[in-house]
Amino acid sequence: MKTYHVLFSIILLLHTMTLINVTFLDGGWNGIVMWLSTVLFLIAVLFFSTEFRAERRQKS
Repeated sequence: MKTYHVLFSIILLLHTMTLINVTFLDGGWNGIVMWLSTVLFLIAVLFFSTEFRAERRQKS
């Protein structure tokens, strides 16, 4: 799977979770949503850094 597909999917999931929390749950699950958002962000950073390093090594 391409890097931009994974990153775009994670961003879409982050925004959807926030939207559902604010509109349907009236912000009742703020702690859980923030925790999940942080975990997803860290996964995205690790995925991007792994892909960046692999591409960099390929060029060398």
